[in-house]
Amino acid sequence: METHTPSYPLDETIKRLSRIGYDAIEIVCAQPHAWPDYLDANDRKNIANLLKQYNLKCSSVMAMPAGGPGCNIASVIPEEREWTIKYNKNVIDLAAEWDCHRLALVPGWFLFGTPKDVAWANALDSVKRIAEYALDKDVTLCIEPTATDSNIIDTPDDAIRMAKESGMPNVGLMFDVAHALFRKENPADYVYIAGDYLKHVHFSDSNRLAPGMGSVDFLPLMKALKDIHYNDYITMEIGFGRTVGMDSLARKTLEHLKSLEKQLNMD
Repeated sequence: METHTPSYPLDETIKRLSRIGYDAIEIVCAQPHAWPDYLDANDRKNIANLLKQYNLKCSSVMAMPAGGPGCNIASVIPEEREWTIKYNKNVIDLAAEWDCHRLALVPGWFLFGTPKDVAWANALDSVKRIAEYALDKDVTLCIEPTATDSNIIDTPDDAIRMAKESGMPNVGLMFDVAHALFRKENPADYVYIAGDYLKHVHFSDSNRLAPGMGSVDFLPLMKALKDIHYNDYITMEIGFGRTVGMDSLARKTLEHLKSLEKQLNMD
């Protein structure tokens, strides 16, 4: 279980990331900061204005896969699936209001006794319905292979298969370095496998450390992104646990990746 301390208000986080020099922020639509049911029209407008004021784009929104209601698109419980689809649609509405075009989507999980093909069919149906709603909002669903959290989609190949089976033009995939490491695989390989389907990325070093502070060599990973002509945001998903100095981690991460980017551009 991840700890929730230290914790900062969303407006404070936006201000700090802007000062450090980030271009964008991924907003996790969870309690209490961006839970759709807690944000009235004025709250949503204030967040949009704050992003403009501090010159930050919203790179992506993320629908939380867990929490009290479950939020499982593959659930065998129809009521839970319906609630999850509704929640994702609400998150897409937030994305549209914040000029954001990506939804990071965890593909769900299934309970013991549920055949995997049933769970897959449930998840696929949910993805189609969410994608249909997102299409009019110009939002792309980025299915995330989450080997540490899900038992439906573990690999980029799984995510590509679901994207293809959905038949929707706005379904792609994302990848998180942490899940490649969990499978003891090369993160750069995930990029090459994903190719044109790759729409979003989460970076972290080993044990969710900041890039450059663990065992991962990010230069080949950055080169892989360059090779496939990935030209979108990279989100840092770091510092899980009770971590001090989040500002410092954010700054050191940006400096490390900017140095690698410069090195690649010089080659």
